[in-house]
Amino acid sequence: MTRLLALLALIAPPALAGPPEIRDAAIEKSGMDWRVSVTLAHPDTGWDHYADAWRVETEAGEPLDTRVLHHPHVTEQPFTRSLNSVMIPDGVWTVYIRAHCNVHGWGEERLALKVRPEL
Repeated sequence: MTRLLALLALIAPPALAGPPEIRDAAIEKSGMDWRVSVTLAHPDTGWDHYADAWRVETEAGEPLDTRVLHHPHVTEQPFTRSLNSVMIPDGVWTVYIRAHCNVHGWGEERLALKVRPEL
């Protein structure tokens, strides 16, 4: 029984880590569309638990585009990745970033980004 408890203690911390934390984000006009860069922090442990995506969504939660993260970032924390060619509908002045991990799914936390067309 003691061995089982010790093993569970080793396994439990990654599972309790929760969804990725959105540390920062930026949006910039790039031709007719947008480039979005997002910095995430997550205690990735390897393929069993890692931040595997983030997305740009409307205020209502409608996904506009998703950046898939194809591998864990165990030794690179926090990390920043970008998504090019994001199409934002006319009249949308704020978009939101939401992060995902392969254990906990989409997090509740969202970070708002103001869309500012070039003058």
